[in-house]
Amino acid sequence: MRVIAGTARHLPLKTIEGTDTRPTTDRIKETLFNMLQTQLPGCIFLDLFAGSGAIGIEALSRGAKKAYFVEKMPAPLQCIRQNLQFTRLADRAEVLGCDVLSAMEQLERSAGTMDLIFLDPPYGKEWERLVLSRLASSPLAGTETTVIVEARLDTDFSYAQAYGFEMIKQKVYKTNQHVFFRKTNCMEADNESGSISREF
Repeated sequence: MRVIAGTARHLPLKTIEGTDTRPTTDRIKETLFNMLQTQLPGCIFLDLFAGSGAIGIEALSRGAKKAYFVEKMPAPLQCIRQNLQFTRLADRAEVLGCDVLSAMEQLERSAGTMDLIFLDPPYGKEWERLVLSRLASSPLAGTETTVIVEARLDTDFSYAQAYGFEMIKQKVYKTNQHVFFRKTNCMEADNESGSISREF
């Protein structure tokens, strides 16, 4: 795994061995950040269930002003810190070593509104629903915030509208997907709204 583009381009990143984490592949990461490239410069980025930190680090490398990393497991937490030091991006990062809901509570008091929120939670444990439920009334998600969820292909998001979120984009891969949400009251009609693209 490596940083794809930006100031830390091509630098290798440490990853965690075993099955407790599920790193986003370089190919999928590149596709994701190609879709986000116009939103990255100067943005505030929140990486939930951060694992090795590869997503938040890519955001920083590509011009994010600041990134918050949330990870509760000790081994991935150490990996994030090592990767930030190696890529020389630690000065624009804050790492929170706790569970996601506790971290969100902390950030609500101190960090303000995020521009981009990314989450890649453990599959099959309803974390996507819990986070969107919390974000529905959270100051972390403002009128222009994009929330991106990496999830299994069969993940049900039919509840999202009841929490005040609308799917604005969906990118489908072979075994998983990226789903993009914004709060309903800040939706702006555009050509990408509700679009689905597939990669085989």
